[in-house]
Amino acid sequence: MNRKRKMLMGIVFTVMIGALVSVGFYYWYDSNHFVSTEDAKITGDLIKVSPQISGKLLEFNVEEGESVKQDQIIGRQDMGSLPDANIDQSVIRAPISGIILKKVGNVGEIEAAGQSVAMIVDPNKLYITANIEETKLGKVKQGQSVDIKVDQIDGKVFTGKVKYVGKASNSTFSILPTSTGGTFTKVVQKIPVKIEFDKINDQFLPGTNAVIKIHIK
Repeated sequence: MNRKRKMLMGIVFTVMIGALVSVGFYYWYDSNHFVSTEDAKITGDLIKVSPQISGKLLEFNVEEGESVKQDQIIGRQDMGSLPDANIDQSVIRAPISGIILKKVGNVGEIEAAGQSVAMIVDPNKLYITANIEETKLGKVKQGQSVDIKVDQIDGKVFTGKVKYVGKASNSTFSILPTSTGGTFTKVVQKIPVKIEFDKINDQFLPGTNAVIKIHIK
């Protein structure tokens, strides 16, 4: 009986050691071949729609989620004292082709020149912004391949490449002041890395979460 018990304990011990070795090897391999993070989002360059003159908004013919073409007239303002020859200044045009993400201007409001009345993004130029810890940044280079999982789209892996590695940490642009007190807590800083998709999926939505794995070897 004792012999069988010893054999069983030996088998259990061997399995445990094998599992620990496998887990250790996995983490060693992963850390030496990839840089991964869950701190990543799909985003795009948000372009604001602005009037050229100040005046009352008479027309604004777009809704959120609507597609527009570059230079398409989407609004019109009261010209006020402007001569008819300057009528083009009273129209509001889409600066790029894209989708209206946010509409903030409303008919009847007084809008100032340069004030944002809507935000547009080009859905064909979406990309990933991943925040990489400073301790891992030395391994990340432009052009490296990236595996991307998008939370919104379950079970599918997309591919991309590192386009740009940021030159400053996110905290550099924080509006909060740096502490000048007597205590100091060191915090690992994160640097934004831009990742371009190899192929854009029409289901991608700006602001949705992603998990990325950069191939460093």
